[in-house]
Amino acid sequence: MPEGNFCKRAPITTEEALKHLLTDKGGAQYYKEMESLEVDQAQLWEDLQKTCKSRTRTWLDICAHCGMCADSCFLYTANNKDPKQIPSYKLQHTLGEMIRRKGKVDTAFMMHAMDVAWSQCTCCNRCAVYCPHGIDTGVMNSYMRGILYKHGYTPWEMKIGSGMHRVYHAQMDVTEDDFVDTCEWRIEEIEEIWPGIEIPVEKENADIMYVINAREAKHYPEDIDDAAILFHIAGENWTVPREGWENTSLAMFAGDWEACADNVKRIYAAVERLKPKAVVGTECGHAHRATVVEGPYWAGREDGTPPVRFMHYVEWVAEALRSGKLKIDPAKKLKQKVTLQDACNYVRGNGLSKYTREIMTYIADDFIEMTTPGDHNYCCGGGGGFNGIGKYRAQRNIALKPKLDQINATGADFVVAPCHNCWDAIRDMKEVYEKDAHSLEWSFLKPLLIKMVIIPDHIEHNPD
Repeated sequence: MPEGNFCKRAPITTEEALKHLLTDKGGAQYYKEMESLEVDQAQLWEDLQKTCKSRTRTWLDICAHCGMCADSCFLYTANNKDPKQIPSYKLQHTLGEMIRRKGKVDTAFMMHAMDVAWSQCTCCNRCAVYCPHGIDTGVMNSYMRGILYKHGYTPWEMKIGSGMHRVYHAQMDVTEDDFVDTCEWRIEEIEEIWPGIEIPVEKENADIMYVINAREAKHYPEDIDDAAILFHIAGENWTVPREGWENTSLAMFAGDWEACADNVKRIYAAVERLKPKAVVGTECGHAHRATVVEGPYWAGREDGTPPVRFMHYVEWVAEALRSGKLKIDPAKKLKQKVTLQDACNYVRGNGLSKYTREIMTYIADDFIEMTTPGDHNYCCGGGGGFNGIGKYRAQRNIALKPKLDQINATGADFVVAPCHNCWDAIRDMKEVYEKDAHSLEWSFLKPLLIKMVIIPDHIEHNPD
């Protein structure tokens, strides 16, 4: 059962192996070698028997093929209602076939299943809202990703992302020392404007421990600035951990459940070490899912909850506005028509839409809902790792169109997007569909709040 020079079943666990895989630009040789990667059929069937339990098997058995999930899937509508994009079809003809054939499938089948798992489903779970039997195809697709990952059929970027978590403990090559250095550097950049501001590292018994998306440390350090400024204005007693600061999980997108568990255990260990009263995670949807919704089970917590209260950033903002820790200058509220992107993983996945709507009442004078808002909203088109996989870029670009149509239907030209993947997807809409999105603007919450928040008299501020 040959493995190639780049395409191997084993996870990436060393920096040397990671750097070697990165030399295969775009994964060209990786995918070519995958075509010769033979399926270990006996092991596949053994894995399915051990891990595919009653819930998933029941879902596969009771599916009535009624088609009610079809229109719930933005990929079905984006692809001219291709019957092969119906959620039930996608899973019945991949995972369902693996089980019915007792693992006796070939390489071509597994590569097709990989294409379905990563380019025809973002695990947004919208289909579950509309299935009369409560079948969650997104959950099943996520499970299938794990099976495919173990057997070596994973998109190149997902293999790298999972390897980054195993090697660097972050989705990018940002070490613990790099993160601390970044925090110190950012304070040097902003302390003249905000005298007395801090980014406290490893402070025990703080009210808040803040965890971030590694992309912020690597590419968007101003987001760390913004968080520090808002905590400073709000008078929060807060800290960041030296280890366990990375809240995102490309390993979850990859289906690498062992790396998922390791990542969330590092965050929970930071809680045990620093003993904060609560944890706040940055504006990222899948990070919240990986740490708060799925994470407790990966970490072996029988009660299914994190060790302390874990809040998505929108929860903290809503509470800060409600309590008066942050106060908005009415003259600086958004005046143009504004709409809101609901991130699947903390809105549909954790019911936080009430907080985002509450925030909008403070910051926007002319807020317009998209059609099917809240729990019923469509995926941005880039979730579940779809944004980052070059092999599927053409399919991803098609998938952006339903969300752009939703935005345009509101008449708004400004979108508040409190999620990294949603932010990226809306950015790319403007490039891919320039004619239809030429006037579109979008933003995270943090920079908007900083522009409109009232600075208390006791806070020293030197904007010049």
